[in-house]
Amino acid sequence: MSSAAVASTPHAPLTFVFDPPVDAALRDGLIALWADVTDAGGAVGFVPPADPEKIRPDLVQHFVAMAEGRTRLLVGYDAEGTVAATAYLTRNTHRLMTHWIWLYTVMVHPKHQGKGYGRDLMAAAADAARTMPGVEAIRLTCRGGTGADVFYAACGYREVGRVPGAIRVAPGDDRDDVIMLLPLT
Repeated sequence: MSSAAVASTPHAPLTFVFDPPVDAALRDGLIALWADVTDAGGAVGFVPPADPEKIRPDLVQHFVAMAEGRTRLLVGYDAEGTVAATAYLTRNTHRLMTHWIWLYTVMVHPKHQGKGYGRDLMAAAADAARTMPGVEAIRLTCRGGTGADVFYAACGYREVGRVPGAIRVAPGDDRDDVIMLLPLT
């Protein structure tokens, strides 16, 4: 996989890199971002307080999928060169579903929210997906009750399914699993 920069929009000074080289600085930046997003209440697979050592195995799973060629990483760096946003684009392994990909672990650092970085990240993810041969659509899921579905809809995604109460955040706090789709053609 080759590394390629994707330009960001003028209002948000992020630099997006698709398939950046994985090194200790990137690994540590991704874990720090994931922990900060979790602690701010982000629906990214964990609940506060974040424990970086519990996040690390999930990150390693992403790295393994990247090494196997099943997943590609999009990273947004802020003006200081810090990891500020991420998304993982994952191919389907089912032979009848290779024409669409999953978008996982979509994150923007809390200190950068409200600056348009989220929209820039989603646009960069769609642009990156368009470079992947045979990909016609992106699917993602999000936790209901967070407003993420409204954000993704504003980025062009449409809700195509919902599983009521599928995500148990805590005892007595069940959320819907919302399935969204962005056609690329």
